[in-house]
Amino acid sequence: MDPIYIVIVLVLLGLAALDLYVGVANDAVNFLNSAIGSKVAPLWVILTVASGGVIIGSIFSSGMMEIARSGVFYPGKFTFNDIMLLFLAVMVTDVILLDVFNTFGMPTSTTVSLVFELLGAAVAVALVNIWQSDTGVLLDYINSGKTLTIISAILVSVVIAFVFGSTIMYFTRLLFSFRYKKTFLYFGAIWTGLSLTAITYFAIFKGLKGSSLISKDVYTFMNDNTTLLLFYAFIGWTLLMGVLQHVFKVNILKFNILAGTASLALAFAGNDLVNFIGVFMAGLGAYEIAAGVVASGGSIENLTMEKLSDPVVADWRYLLGAAVIMILALWFSKKARTVTKTEVNLSRQNEGSESFSSTAASRSLVRGAMSMNKVVSVITPKKVLDFIDSRFEPLTDEEKEDSSFDLIRASVNLSVATLLISLGTSLKLPLSTTYVTFMVAMSSSLADRAWGRESAVYRISGVLTVISGWFLTAIVAFTVSAGVAFALMYGGIYAIIGSIGLVVFLFVQFAIIHKKREAKQDIIDLNEHKTEHDIIVECTKEIEQSVKNIIHIYQGVLDGLFAEDRKALNKLYKMADEFHGRSKRRRLNEVLPTIQKLEHQSLDTAQYYVQAVDYFYEISMSLRFITESSYKFIDNAHEGFSKEQIEDLRMLGTEFISVYIDFNEMIQKNDYSGLAIIKERRATLLDLYSELVRKQIKRTKEKESGSRNTILYLNILNETKVIAMKSVNLMRAQMNMYNSDDYIKIMK
Repeated sequence: MDPIYIVIVLVLLGLAALDLYVGVANDAVNFLNSAIGSKVAPLWVILTVASGGVIIGSIFSSGMMEIARSGVFYPGKFTFNDIMLLFLAVMVTDVILLDVFNTFGMPTSTTVSLVFELLGAAVAVALVNIWQSDTGVLLDYINSGKTLTIISAILVSVVIAFVFGSTIMYFTRLLFSFRYKKTFLYFGAIWTGLSLTAITYFAIFKGLKGSSLISKDVYTFMNDNTTLLLFYAFIGWTLLMGVLQHVFKVNILKFNILAGTASLALAFAGNDLVNFIGVFMAGLGAYEIAAGVVASGGSIENLTMEKLSDPVVADWRYLLGAAVIMILALWFSKKARTVTKTEVNLSRQNEGSESFSSTAASRSLVRGAMSMNKVVSVITPKKVLDFIDSRFEPLTDEEKEDSSFDLIRASVNLSVATLLISLGTSLKLPLSTTYVTFMVAMSSSLADRAWGRESAVYRISGVLTVISGWFLTAIVAFTVSAGVAFALMYGGIYAIIGSIGLVVFLFVQFAIIHKKREAKQDIIDLNEHKTEHDIIVECTKEIEQSVKNIIHIYQGVLDGLFAEDRKALNKLYKMADEFHGRSKRRRLNEVLPTIQKLEHQSLDTAQYYVQAVDYFYEISMSLRFITESSYKFIDNAHEGFSKEQIEDLRMLGTEFISVYIDFNEMIQKNDYSGLAIIKERRATLLDLYSELVRKQIKRTKEKESGSRNTILYLNILNETKVIAMKSVNLMRAQMNMYNSDDYIKIMK
């Protein structure tokens, strides 16, 4: 047998291990978000509970490996060589695709990605065979019925999960309200009993279906007596929860949430493991079939893979190894935290910085919902509205806990998700756990009035973005997998080496991108925990560094313009754009959380912070405009400035930069006594600006300057004036802060 097939099997093994790591980073949100969002326990406890579920579910994994072997295509139509290249194309695509979603913190379905990757690769390989043999029909190779079932199940599961999640959360909140502890004493055991019964049903009929943990006879008995067993489970759980709550004073909601987390983790590992190692196991099976034929003296040149349709029992050693990798990903993958953070932020009860911008679709939906709410308010009796409002009255700042949502919502999320997934399984619908858990989390946050007027458009925009990403998953998975399969079929060994290199290259690049994104997010997260002292010190350092950047960029732009250095201007434009983006993010995401964290007496500090952020944003906007206009001017090869214009701008630049140099010295010495002198120099700068404008108007009338030249020249003059004015305002704010009572009190 050609050694290349051994290489392919080893590559599939390596990609499977990598796929496990990146795949779990995405799917972990399915069973971690409720526990993490409600802060039901320390993170290490949550991860330990989830790890236990993962390892049990993996070792006793159900026989789901057939989906990679024969669930999407008919293996008997493909030769051994075709199958190996098909599987390699799938694994290359899956690792890249899931890593892209993880990098940007977007939860997606690993099941859907696998199915459409198998479909895309199978279509590509089948088309190559059809074209080369000039015989056959594509439908003979593809199991089209299952594909249509999966697509329809996606649409149905999204709608059903949203409706059920919002409805159950709404009535649950009516029952318990946000101040649920008193009511929970009376109804808590019954509620938790119902929830744990749903979780039990899920764990048995979804998590352990077909596994070796229970025998077939036991499963058949349980399946035939489902109603009776669930009734006994409800009675048993309710009594147990009642004893724990009233006798041992245990917070049974926490027990409920941790049990649900373990159950979802078990089911995920038991049923979704195929998404990560199923293709490798199928490739290994194909290789073993071919090796057996070779050992018996047969030829594998035209060997077809009908035997892949036979039932398979996965080797427990591979399952255990997969469980270990999955647990490592749970504990150490930073991208898993990013995906979890996306869902938790979209469903959190508190206001704060939003990860998504508003869109036309989200704004339309919010306006429509507001109009509908007005109609409902008119036709609903006032007493009913008052009662409902009293049950949804939010907690005060003193009553709030440091969690994204409370234990009631977390238990609803887990209970509804497990129940719906169990129902879908019993109806033989290939539901995605990601789709169901995400939509339940979003719908429960909507029903819980977490999406207020301040955040609704941004939260809905985020939900729509994630949902569109799901459908994009199917399209991209199919297209990319087909493209890779075509390349492998025609490129041979060179394409195999190239595809491996592509995975390594993209994996490194996405790691760099994710690191940069995390650094930006870390800054926002840290800002929420700053003290007044931290704010003043950091603002001062930021001003000092930004002044240096402004001097460098401004002087560089003038030099680049005069020398018509396109590359230097392009580099400066990118620097100015980054400076502006940083200022814009701070203005949008940091101001409100920072002010809210400050004490009520710290008005001077709050005013200083707001002014500093605002002035820097306006300065960065003007600086970016100057660099962008200058770069485009030279990039379009317009005629450069005349000698007189260069001399005038040099004069302006020298005066402008000298003001900034003096300001920087004031910051370093913490001595702002020279501010009056700087104000006088600003007046001189403004007089110089007026004089240069008149000179340029004269040159334009005498046709010494072209229109493009004049526009850029005047823009530079005008934006320089704006920067100078805002800079003096910034200097005044800095001086006022250092002379304020707040500063004297804080810095003692």
